[in-house]
Amino acid sequence: MQRHDNSTQSKGSTVVPHFPGANPRERGRIKRDDSIGATATSSDRSRPRPAARQTIVAACCVVLSMTAGALAVVPSAQADPPDPNAQKKQLDSQINQSKADLHESYDQLSKSVAAYNQAETQYQAVQARYAAVQGKLAAAKAADVVAASKLKAAEQALTTAQANVAEGQKEIAAKQALAGRAVRSAYQQQNPLVGLSIVLRGASPADLASGMQVQRNVFGITGNAITNLNNAQAQLANKQAKLAEAERIVAEQRAEAARTVQEVTALTQQVATQKAAAAAVTATRLVAQQAAEKDKNSELAHYQSLVAERSRVEQILIARARAEKAAAARRKAAAEAAERAKAKKEHRPPKHVPDPPDTDGGLSFPINTYITSPYGMRFHPILHYWKLHDGTDFGAGCGTPIHAAASGTVTDRYYNGGYGNRIFIDHGIIGGDSITTVYNHLSRYKARVGQHVKKGQVIGYVGTTGYSTGCHLHFMVYRDGRVTNPMKYL
Repeated sequence: MQRHDNSTQSKGSTVVPHFPGANPRERGRIKRDDSIGATATSSDRSRPRPAARQTIVAACCVVLSMTAGALAVVPSAQADPPDPNAQKKQLDSQINQSKADLHESYDQLSKSVAAYNQAETQYQAVQARYAAVQGKLAAAKAADVVAASKLKAAEQALTTAQANVAEGQKEIAAKQALAGRAVRSAYQQQNPLVGLSIVLRGASPADLASGMQVQRNVFGITGNAITNLNNAQAQLANKQAKLAEAERIVAEQRAEAARTVQEVTALTQQVATQKAAAAAVTATRLVAQQAAEKDKNSELAHYQSLVAERSRVEQILIARARAEKAAAARRKAAAEAAERAKAKKEHRPPKHVPDPPDTDGGLSFPINTYITSPYGMRFHPILHYWKLHDGTDFGAGCGTPIHAAASGTVTDRYYNGGYGNRIFIDHGIIGGDSITTVYNHLSRYKARVGQHVKKGQVIGYVGTTGYSTGCHLHFMVYRDGRVTNPMKYL
């Protein structure tokens, strides 16, 4: 990915290489690592450095010669940079729309983890519904088996009852025929002429008695036939009642069996629906899980790139701080030697040579606004590790002017995938320490590399470039080359 700065150098302008030490004539061939794999080249022309920094630069050249390959090339400058919106789109494209807040949880990671948690909740719910409907289906199938068994027994009982009724009806028919014959015979035997003929024939008493016995026998047979018929009819009525009960039970069992079949059918459909829903939620959960893992890895990679960038800068600034302090010590030693020579010539004790005063009186706020996130360690709520928030965040709208915290020289400005557009100002020795301030996430620059700026001068504008989800300034202070809490100096 080729990185382009949003400015070009005007002819004859002074360019100081990124963290003094790189050979100005070799800057065009240097490629720098900006922690996200982006490289850049420059065709800037150079001119001799300001005399005031000749000694420092010479010392840095020796110390940093071994790390020149890691130095980032600083693009050229121009007075009127391109439109910040166009530059922001270009930068967003370069980091593949991977935007997040630098010091809190990665925005996309938070969204993906929230999506995964939601998918996990839905997954648990649909699995519970799926298990519940499977249980209901199993119970319905068991009830269906019981209902089918009851229906079979009831139908068998109905068949038996129907056979018993048919047999009873046949028996009734037979007994009705027998009773009819008996009645007809009795009717014939009950003719009044029978008794008269016995009397007229002058039958003896024995004969008369015999005739009456026959008549009684006939009447007895008729009575038995009628009794048997009545009993058979009673039995048939009982069998018909049992048949009706069997028919009622069969109807109930058929209705129950139909209900269980219908319930099994409906639950089978529900199981299929819940199974499909479970499969869909499972797929969604898997996608969300993969996205969350990907964004976790991205978050970790971004943080590691920030740590690598901070470590790289610290190595360079430590070397520069040592060179600055050594140069300051040599200047003081030279001044003390001159004072001693002068005192000897004037035949007096030498005077104390003080350190150069801090004309600016320390650092001031780069923008007059509120602090959104202070310097310090942060516990990552998703990755569960501690990381350093290496600066102080000032909340402000994009385009808000940023002021130099103290007078100094702009040593570098470039784009980094995590810190976005950065600008470095070397303030020299303040209070005995080498102080460098860094301003990050700028939308565009106002000061060029090599320019000496005064305290309070506008050097750029607030933006949201790099690893950031909102407009803010991430302000950093390096003391003797190591990052420290900016609030100690504000």
